[in-house]
Amino acid sequence: MEEQELIVNYENVKRRVAAACLRAGRRPEDVTVVAVSKTKPFAMIRELAAHGVQDFGENYVQELASKADEQAADTAAKPVRWHFIGHLQTNKVKQVIGRAALIHSVDSVHLAQALSKEAEKRGIACVDILIEINIGQEASKSGVPEDAAEELVKAAAALPHLCVRGLMCIAPFVDDPEENRQHFKRMAQLRGRLQALALPNAPLTELSMGMTGDFEVAVEEGATLVRVGTAIFGARDYTVK
Repeated sequence: MEEQELIVNYENVKRRVAAACLRAGRRPEDVTVVAVSKTKPFAMIRELAAHGVQDFGENYVQELASKADEQAADTAAKPVRWHFIGHLQTNKVKQVIGRAALIHSVDSVHLAQALSKEAEKRGIACVDILIEINIGQEASKSGVPEDAAEELVKAAAALPHLCVRGLMCIAPFVDDPEENRQHFKRMAQLRGRLQALALPNAPLTELSMGMTGDFEVAVEEGATLVRVGTAIFGARDYTVK
């Protein structure tokens, strides 16, 4: 993909987000586009960063670590914020802590405890996380059931080195994005109920939901973070891990 095409794609996504915000009576600046760069070369990230893009998402721990380290070592590269959005195993927590600005996919007390413990070891005061909700109740997806969200949010917020910034979901893959509106509505309602608890260390200001196929509907329903890969970078090469 040519550099100019990459920039055009990103700006087109931003325009679509702005249009969705207009329809919903929201401010475009309240929605962050996370450019999901999994399987894509660091050169593409560098090009977007030079254009002013700051937020990039990775699904695989090894790929996040490699790209984050390459970016940090590149003195000419613009600074970026890395988002870890894939399933995270506790034995890989060490590779994500200190690299990811936001971990979207915390789905168990055990994982939350591992993150807090590693942060303490490194003298990191606070690790920003999102609690992943399996809003579509799909056996193939990670995340806690909607009715278990409060328990996990309370447990994570009680840990000394975590801040629960919000919730995340991966909605079902559908041909018609309108089919996911119900799920996004429920996510926004769930966040509202949890915010009302006014838990310490759990501002719950973020809603990470919506991808290339349905991000506009997600924005209309309150998403503050949309995770867009294919619409920016093109089709992925899944032989790359």
